[in-house]
Amino acid sequence: MHNKLTILFSTLLLITLISCSMQENEKGWTKLFDGKTTAGWHKYGGGAVGSAWKVKDGELYLDTLAKADWKIKEGGDIVTDKEYENFHLKYDWKISKNGNSGVMFYVQDDSVKYKASYETGPEMQVLDNDGHPDGKIFKHHAGDLYDLIPCSTKTVKPVGEWNHAEIICDHGSLTFKLNGTAVVQTTMWDDAWIELIANSKFKQWPGFGAFKKGHICIQDHGNMVWYKEVMVKEL
Repeated sequence: MHNKLTILFSTLLLITLISCSMQENEKGWTKLFDGKTTAGWHKYGGGAVGSAWKVKDGELYLDTLAKADWKIKEGGDIVTDKEYENFHLKYDWKISKNGNSGVMFYVQDDSVKYKASYETGPEMQVLDNDGHPDGKIFKHHAGDLYDLIPCSTKTVKPVGEWNHAEIICDHGSLTFKLNGTAVVQTTMWDDAWIELIANSKFKQWPGFGAFKKGHICIQDHGNMVWYKEVMVKEL
């Protein structure tokens, strides 16, 4: 009996320690997607999240069945209600065959001044590298700082599998991680950053990459894409 009580006590103690450790690890993190609704998000430029963005089984996904040209009816890019300055964002994504999407940050939610989210927000690319035409373009691959800096190494998983991504913006220091590996590291807003933009497709938009605070954005690029475990820690 004594041995059984000792084992029971030890087991309960271990569970308590693991629970405390998990709580400590999650300290400071805020869920941007609760797994049930699109609360905390709205359509770029204002208005409720379109009905093409759906939630099922703890996943946020874009339903592409109804289209008007290449755009999704009741879709569109979605942005966080809140703006972020220095932050650590992490999320899981899965792309459809031949699919394209992306996660942007420091987006200015002003569709009058900026007609699209990509006119202000740098992007971590989400892509089927093998199937989408962008897979043939340098600096357009999954995990790249889109059109600016390519991944230092390819860590993306095949279509249909989940990828774990992280974006860390800390007082100008920018790091992208994909599946546990740092794939992009750079400094924002210095002379080298300005030159990067000047040699990219974004040079036509003066506001691109210039802001130090803004919204986090998930892109509707007309293809099915899934996201889950989206959370942020302010630094």
